[in-house]
Amino acid sequence: MAGRIAFFGELLMRLSTPGRQLLLQSPSLDAFVGGAEANVAIGLAHLGHKTRMISAVPGSSLGRAVVGEVQKHGTDCSTVLGLPGRMGLYFLTPGAGLRASEVIYDRAGSSFAAAAPESWDWPALLDGCSHLHLSGITPALGSGAAKAAIAAAEYARANGIKISFDGNYRARLWEAWDSNPREVLNVLVGLTDIFIGNHRDMSLLLDREFSGEGPALRRAAAEAAFDAFPNLSLMASTARHIDDADHHRIAARVDLPDHFAQTDEVVVSGIVDRIGTGDAFAAGVLHGVLIGASLEDTAEMGLALACLKHSLPGDAGMFTTGDIEAFKEGISDVRR
Repeated sequence: MAGRIAFFGELLMRLSTPGRQLLLQSPSLDAFVGGAEANVAIGLAHLGHKTRMISAVPGSSLGRAVVGEVQKHGTDCSTVLGLPGRMGLYFLTPGAGLRASEVIYDRAGSSFAAAAPESWDWPALLDGCSHLHLSGITPALGSGAAKAAIAAAEYARANGIKISFDGNYRARLWEAWDSNPREVLNVLVGLTDIFIGNHRDMSLLLDREFSGEGPALRRAAAEAAFDAFPNLSLMASTARHIDDADHHRIAARVDLPDHFAQTDEVVVSGIVDRIGTGDAFAAGVLHGVLIGASLEDTAEMGLALACLKHSLPGDAGMFTTGDIEAFKEGISDVRR
């Protein structure tokens, strides 16, 4: 196992409608704790890795409760700061049938988003860490968060800490301020070792379209990524085809500069909750990299956790290596 893995990003509360109802169709909402980086941290903690969350929450009972929820899954939260501001929220109306899910963000002025870049003492926060995981959501929150993410990545790169970055492009967040996502994301991906993203991310970063379709399209994007970003050693992505809200088809792939591995497509039906499935995929890929698995096994582990997360309410996947093995063996009956 590698050393401790640090995750820098916002801790969030999710409020979602029960039973796939529309927002406020009933007077109740289900509350979950998550956030893209925290979801990956929780997923890796359940796979036996040492994880550390670097974030900020209000110093209130709500902030403490959110931290406690992440901490109970085995993630070190001693580096979560209590700062002025509010708790970041988002509202989810789950899709059903041909109706798509909808997310409404309510994150402006949160403790994390409003934190000054100098709030983060990177030598102390990353002490003892061998890896740092970031996502494109953090720099999308504002100029201060963007500067903090770049500072974290620059410190990690200068001190031999491996960096993974999940593209996680969120147009609504970037559009809420005077941003230049291509410029910011190019800096971050330029510092990155492992990139979780696909041809659409590369189209945004490199300002070009990729021709072809299917595996050829994704391989062309990966080759362009390795050419443009010399620090990049691995790129991982999923291909998702949506039949309706309850039936998706998913395949996974992992690219290296000189070769790649791609899984067969898996049908995912009876979907309980799609949110967090990309974070579960990232956890599976990072798990494979951290334990030195083959490229094929790394892609399969990412696919397994992504598919399994569709069965679980809430933002984070909480699956073990035994769950991955059962998925790979096709076991769907009760395990006794």
